[in-house]
Formats: sequence, structure tokens, C-alpha cells
Amino acid sequence: MRAVKKSASASANKLVVFGEFFLDLVFYDLPNVPRMGEEVKTTKFSVSPGGGLATTSLVAAGLGTPTNAITRVGRDALENPAWKQIKAKGITIDGCEIDAELPTAMTVCAAFGGDRMMITYDVINRGLERLFHRPQVQKQLREARHLHLACALWPPAKWKLARLRKQNLTLSVDIGWNTKLLKSPQLPFLLREMEFTFPNEMEAKAMTGEKTVEAAAHKLASWVSVPVVKLGQDGSLAVKDGRILRVKSLSIRTVDATGSGDAFNGGFLHGYLEGWSLEDCMRAGNVCGALAATRAGGSSAVPSRTKLKMLMSKLR
Repeated sequence: MRAVKKSASASANKLVVFGEFFLDLVFYDLPNVPRMGEEVKTTKFSVSPGGGLATTSLVAAGLGTPTNAITRVGRDALENPAWKQIKAKGITIDGCEIDAELPTAMTVCAAFGGDRMMITYDVINRGLERLFHRPQVQKQLREARHLHLACALWPPAKWKLARLRKQNLTLSVDIGWNTKLLKSPQLPFLLREMEFTFPNEMEAKAMTGEKTVEAAAHKLASWVSVPVVKLGQDGSLAVKDGRILRVKSLSIRTVDATGSGDAFNGGFLHGYLEGWSLEDCMRAGNVCGALAATRAGGSSAVPSRTKLKMLMSKLR
């Protein structure tokens, strides 16, 4: 892994997370999965900040990494407790854009049997790459050490990532499940600008067309410096110097898997910015991802730094 650039100021921002913010409405402990025309009732429900931007930022900031979040929300978010939580946790939001016309993106999540299904409304996230032109965003990037992109880079031609690399930033991305981008011939060119990419097993196979996660990881390694594949309860794997590295996860009872992958990203990037080894970054990610799945909402179970180190020691 490349070392992050040194900052002249100890208080300078280390991490910038750029991406999509959602208000997550999570229904969990469902008795069964509803079919069309049916209604299922549950006594378990939560509203929380969602999406890769929120969860990755909250986990990294909760572990002590100075973090900036850059996104676009509607005016309705300003009085919403989920958005207020971002600011309350010490995450800088000065570079965010408030849209006067469109409502904040929203996702309804139904969690069942350790997995989940989601329905999303996110018109406000179109053209998100234009936020890079905002002066405040440019200022934050100049002060940053690492930029994490928590969104689908679509359409690829509009994402000028080489320009960001010229600012001496290291970059990472979690594009999530975006069928068009996963199948796009432009995807390898985007990933070549990255230090890390964080797909889950299904996404890694879809990106590469490979049938096994090991083959997918090796193919990704020809595109990106260090591919890191999240395997849920099986932990994670990465490719370094042509060799597969595997790190196990904690044994937990899954309540809601929504956001656990983004919690992994926050833990991993915290370790990276602290200068940890790749294996320890993966352990930190596995711990944060596992804990996130024990409660509703991906950022509801952020460990303290002491607890993180203790749980990481169990994965050695």
C-alpha cells in the first residue's frame, strides 16, 4: 500500500468521504418476507443516516479519524435527526450542498434472515460529481490525505479521477450494486486510479465475470492497487503482491446487515490512515462490519478505539 501524504498540521483533515446520503427506514426482525399484495408487520423499526457516505464517515470519525463528508441533501434534512447526527459526531459538512427543490434521498430496508432488500428514491444524487467544482470542496481536498468515493461513478466519463490523484491524494471506492457500471468496459480504467476498491463477493464476480471470488480478486488486482473483497461472516480477502490474504471475522448474531459493508470501509480506512498493515486494516474492517450487523443501521455499533484493538486481537 502507498503511504498517505504527511500533513503540515496535526489538525488538518485526514479523510474526505464523497458520496450519497440517504435517510434509511429499516424494518427488521420480520416474521417472513412479504410477497406482492401482502403486508407484514414487525415491532422493530429504526430511522438512521444511511448510505456509504454516512456509515463510512460515522465509523471513521467514531474511531478518531478527522473526517469530512461531501454530499447533497434537501432542505428537509436540516431538521432531521439522522442528518443532525452527522454533524453531532464531529464530521465536517461545510462542503455539502443543500438543494432547495428536491427531497433528500431515502431508502426503505427490510431485513430478514441475515440479509435485506431495499427500495430507494434518490433523484437528488444525479450529477453528484459536479460538487467537486465547489470552492469549499476543493479546499477540503487540498487539506485531505485520502478521498473515499461512496457512490457509483456513473457515467464514467464525468468522473475526472486523474485530476484528483494529481492533488497527491490516495483514492478508494465502493460503487455498490450498479449494474451498468459493473458491466461497463470503462470500469477498469476508473479502478486504475484507486488505491483500494471494496466490493462484496457478488459485486467482485459481477465486475470481473469470474466464477470464484479468488479469480475475481486476482483479476481486480490487475486494475487496482489493492482490491479488498468483503465476505460477510467469512471475513475479507485482499490481493497483495499477487498473493491472496484472508482475514476471518467475528462470530455474531446478525440483526440487520444494512450498512455493514460501509462500516467495514470506515474501519479499514481508519487503520490505513493510522499507518497499519494491510492485515490489520482488514481486521479493523471486519470488526466494524460485524458489529454493525448486530444492530439496526450500519453506524449504530461503532466501537471505541480500545474495544476495536481488543476485538482485532481475536482475529490474529
